[in-house]
Amino acid sequence: MENNSIKNTSNSPFIMMGPIELRQPIPSQKILRADPFLLLHHYGPYAISKESNPFDLGAHPHRGFEPITFLIQGEQKHRDSLGNIQTIKSGGVQWITSGKGILHAEGPTKEFIEKGGELEGIQLWLNLPRSKKMMEPNYQQANVEQMESILLDKGKLTIIAGEQKGKLGVIKTQTPVNAFWLDLETNGEAAIEIPKNQDALLYLIKGEVVVNNSETLTYGATALATFYNNGDGFTVKSKETSKLLVLSGEPIDEPVVMEGPFVMNSRTETRQAFVDFQEGLMGKLD
Repeated sequence: MENNSIKNTSNSPFIMMGPIELRQPIPSQKILRADPFLLLHHYGPYAISKESNPFDLGAHPHRGFEPITFLIQGEQKHRDSLGNIQTIKSGGVQWITSGKGILHAEGPTKEFIEKGGELEGIQLWLNLPRSKKMMEPNYQQANVEQMESILLDKGKLTIIAGEQKGKLGVIKTQTPVNAFWLDLETNGEAAIEIPKNQDALLYLIKGEVVVNNSETLTYGATALATFYNNGDGFTVKSKETSKLLVLSGEPIDEPVVMEGPFVMNSRTETRQAFVDFQEGLMGKLD
């Protein structure tokens, strides 16, 4: 296998989003975006209890992209204007196709708040092409026991979306996209296959790994790598117990305008999104 060359690496700087602190490797000074991936927020771990719940996001709108939550640990409840009320647990995913507009709210479940524990996850913004920005919205969710996995010598690759070594993800995507959990024990190793027409990124959630026998990623420091699509994939070797999110997608290569919770191709379109939201055209959340 000819490895994809590493294009760039980034650390995971902390930012404040209202009252909560989270890591934001994309967009950052080094990596503005990794088409089709526009934003990656790593939130938590937050200690959740009856006395403290910093991650309770009330109803808010989206249009023109796919906001996706990969839950690392804890329990999280989703509600939306389509009438969906779902709970995901550690390893689960909620995959929203906002299309022409959706309202949703998310936060730890009442049961999780009652018993207490740590909540941690990743929110990813995946762009939609112009032809699908105004499609009907959709919601998918899956817990980890519904996902196919590939056992490695010292680890496991879990297929969330896309395909790897003949195994398919349970999530159906609007554009060609792969999304995998990669869990490695100390001295574990994985060879990830990436289609030649897709750009890829690797985000380290915990631990320390060496990519392509050359670049070291360390949690809390240089934690994200992007790749040129000039090979068949890349290799990952762990120096300690590590967890990663592997993403790849076919670049959309269209103008991107991100304003608040909307992602369109022009400012005229994002301004119209604000008007449509204010006029109630994105539904309501009871």
